[in-house]
Amino acid sequence: MDHYIYLIVAQTGTRPARFFKFITKKPFNHVSLSGDERLSEMYSFCRTYRPFPLPATFNKEIVGKGTLGDYGFIPCEIYRIPVSQEQKEKYELIIEHFSHNRNIYSYNLLGLLAVYFNIEWQRETSFVCSQFVAYTLDKVGIPLEKPFCLYKPDDFRNFPGSELIYSGELNTFYYDMQSKLIHHSA
Repeated sequence: MDHYIYLIVAQTGTRPARFFKFITKKPFNHVSLSGDERLSEMYSFCRTYRPFPLPATFNKEIVGKGTLGDYGFIPCEIYRIPVSQEQKEKYELIIEHFSHNRNIYSYNLLGLLAVYFNIEWQRETSFVCSQFVAYTLDKVGIPLEKPFCLYKPDDFRNFPGSELIYSGELNTFYYDMQSKLIHHSA
């Protein structure tokens, strides 16, 4: 059986996301991880409460709910990275760790500036979305090309060993996958 970790690079319509898009001139300014192609569980560092950008921390993202539920059109690209069974198990342990300890983690607000200016600054319990994704990939044994704290969402569009499996709209992909799941189980 093949094992994969999925990278979801997206652009929501939040004010901060639109601001970052304006500043970076990149099409996508958020990245999440998923352990399954259906994206039934996506994880990232992002806002905790839908109406407010802060506080933000490690969160489970659900398509159609929370912040993702506020936007009917979310451009995205989805990549998969092949991993060994051992790497997939490490991934699941890391996600479990962050889930159980999310109260000690925070959003690396100052890290946004460091990343933007390409300044290497690692903080033990603070991450932006791209730092969390790079950190997790590094911890499961996927080689990085630079320190995890310097990764930007756009860097994952050309991540070594990844394969683009979808380019389009996140809700469409998610609901198509759910529909296929229902048809296969019927």
